[in-house]
Amino acid sequence: MYKLFITNKNYSSWSLRPWLLMRQLALPFHEQQVLLSEGSNWSLFRTFSPSGRVPCLHDGETVVWDSFGIAEYLAERHAGVWPADSAARAWARCASAEMHAGFATLRNSCTMSCGLRVRLHETTPALEADIARLGELWGEGLTRFGGPFLAGKEFTAVDAFFAPIAFRAQTYGLSFDAAAAAYLARVLALPAMQSWYKDALAETAREAAHEAEAKAVGTWLEDLRARA
Repeated sequence: MYKLFITNKNYSSWSLRPWLLMRQLALPFHEQQVLLSEGSNWSLFRTFSPSGRVPCLHDGETVVWDSFGIAEYLAERHAGVWPADSAARAWARCASAEMHAGFATLRNSCTMSCGLRVRLHETTPALEADIARLGELWGEGLTRFGGPFLAGKEFTAVDAFFAPIAFRAQTYGLSFDAAAAAYLARVLALPAMQSWYKDALAETAREAAHEAEAKAVGTWLEDLRARA
C-alpha cells in the first residue's frame, strides 16, 4: 500500500494536494503525519523525503517527492488522475504547473491556516492580480470543458492543485467572481475536503513561523481551532 507523508493539515497546502487527489480517486494509502517542530524540520523530514519536504509518497522501495511528481507517478498507474481527453489533459497539466510555480503574492500574503478567519490589512494590486488570474484560468477551464470541475465532469489532479485556494479564500475572505466563487464552494463541499478541514480544526499543535505569518498580514476575527 502507498504511504503518504504529510504534515500539519491546518498549514500544509502542499500536503493537501496529493492527499485529496488520492482520496477522491479512492486510491488506498496509509497517511503518515509528521508534525512541524520549532526551528528547522529539514533533518527530521530528510529521514523519509530526499528534499526534506512534504508531501512524499512511498511505494515499496520507490520514493516520490514533490506534489507534481506524485501526481505524475500516480497517473502512470491509475486512470483518472488527469482527464482522458487530450486537450483537457494538456490544459490541466499547464494550469497545474502554473499553480505549482506561480501565484507567489497570494501564497505569501495568505498563508494557509484552515482554522482562522482573518481580515487582511490590505489587498495589494499584486494580490488582486493573482486573484484575477485565478478567476480567468478557472473560467476558461469551466467554460471549455463544461464543468463542474476545471477539466470536465470529474475531479482530477488540476482540481487538487487548486484546492488549497478554497481554504485560503475561506480564511481571508478573498473576493472572486461569481463563477470562481461557485467553483470554490463546490470544492469546499467535497467530503474529502470536509474531512481534511475537520482534522485541521482538531489539531492542537502550533508552529510559530506559520502563526506569525498569519498575524502579520491581518486582524484575526476568529480562531476555530481546538485549543493548543
